[in-house]
Amino acid sequence: MHDSKKIEEAVLALFGAFAFDNGRVWKRFDFDVMQSQADQGLISDPRGRAESVHLTPEGLARSKALADRLFGA
Repeated sequence: MHDSKKIEEAVLALFGAFAFDNGRVWKRFDFDVMQSQADQGLISDPRGRAESVHLTPEGLARSKALADRLFGA
């Protein structure tokens, strides 16, 4: 089994790596992980027809830091 906390951090890092328009990200990740991110106040509500969600200011900062740590050169 995978560590769900590590999976959530990886998804948040991917948000940071692929964010555009100052914190907009596509919502093509596991819904339970995305709902957990929303519950923590890191992204907007993933439910609905929109194909993207917005990172909150805290979510954007944390996702960029995680992307740099996990994927930086």
